[in-house]
Amino acid sequence: MPPVAASRSPWRSLKYRSMRWWSVANFVSNAGTWMQLTVQNLLVLQITGSAAATGLSMSVQAAPALLMSLAGGAAVDRWPRRLTAAVSQTLLGAIAFATAALVATGRLDLTILMVLAALTGIVATVDGPACALLGNDLVPPDDVPSAIGVGSLVHSAGRLAGAALGGVTVGFLGTAAAYAANGMSFLFVAAVIPFLRPAYGALRGAAGAAHPAVPAAPASASASAAPDVEPVGQDMTVRQGLVFFMRRPRLVALAGITGISAVFGRNYNLTLAVLVTGPLAGGAGSFGTVSTVLAVGGIVGAVLGARLRQPSVRLVGMLAATGGLLQVVAGFSPSFAVLLVLVLPMAIVETVSDTAGTTVLQTDPPAHLRGRVLGVWGSISTTWGLAGPPALGLVMELAGARGALVLGGVVIAGSIGAGSLLRRRRSTAPVVLRTEEHDATARPALGTAA
Repeated sequence: MPPVAASRSPWRSLKYRSMRWWSVANFVSNAGTWMQLTVQNLLVLQITGSAAATGLSMSVQAAPALLMSLAGGAAVDRWPRRLTAAVSQTLLGAIAFATAALVATGRLDLTILMVLAALTGIVATVDGPACALLGNDLVPPDDVPSAIGVGSLVHSAGRLAGAALGGVTVGFLGTAAAYAANGMSFLFVAAVIPFLRPAYGALRGAAGAAHPAVPAAPASASASAAPDVEPVGQDMTVRQGLVFFMRRPRLVALAGITGISAVFGRNYNLTLAVLVTGPLAGGAGSFGTVSTVLAVGGIVGAVLGARLRQPSVRLVGMLAATGGLLQVVAGFSPSFAVLLVLVLPMAIVETVSDTAGTTVLQTDPPAHLRGRVLGVWGSISTTWGLAGPPALGLVMELAGARGALVLGGVVIAGSIGAGSLLRRRRSTAPVVLRTEEHDATARPALGTAA
């Protein structure tokens, strides 16, 4: 009987009950978070009256990811994943409730706000990798791209719902209610986590052998009886994760591809805003249309990315280079209509590339190292996330919006192409030809052995 073809449905991860509950929980959490973010900047402006203070609060919240992601990843590897995620979600909920109480009583000032932002960032260094890896544990390895793609769709849906609910909530109940609703969303996730059961196949290698970090389960064990991914007798040092990352060429290549793309592209809210309102003579409504098309492309890309089964770094590089070339063409757009035609595939390619890269990052390391590898990634991605917009802004000051898009796209595609050629040259091992002298020396030895 011929083997049954593996499913490529983007929704295949949802056939697992725990994954369905996790998706619902993530939707609620994302909606709550975006409710809070919708009013947070306005709150800072109300307290301080300073736009600079708004940017400072965002930087304070992001700073712990730069400094403490490695330690957060090590904590995720050291402690049981479900417990870690439940505790971190509860702590984030407590911070949201505390903020709501301070806003309601009029006791929130800039200093307290910065402290709360820093605490949120610190907890997030543990919560991010813990929740990401927990979601992957709920499905077998081949279905991880589907889980990541579904997560991207859930994030987009939660963002839309949260932004809409945020405005309604503030209008009828006030700013404090948005923070309280976000606190409730965190507690809902924490309440769901204890009932999640990892798929047993997710804890086994591709050949069917149990991962060395996971105790072998009896043949009759069901998925609901599968143990959490917990380290057994492993070295839990931060250095181990960093060394693994730096000695893993495909992860270093992935970081390079993603970093170049993040700095010289992808910041479309910045480059396309300047292009639309500048050379293309559009207004805020025109850029709103571009943002809508980007969002639609992101949803389509998430669905396509969820169809992947075992993506590779090469695929990520090809998609990133394609995105760079589309960005070059977009820079030469003669009209707003032409730009809209290009924006959709740009967003699709970017999202599929993100899904593929995230899958590689979260499945390539052995289970007992994944938290620390995500910690390394958190520090690196925060670095280019902070450096990208100012660098791109400087390029636009010097070359304009069109020049920034074209130059950035050329740098992305050119760097990835050069890296691919260099890899091919290094992977081509030199052929050693046997000389007559070598043969003459070797024959007596062979004859003697005979």
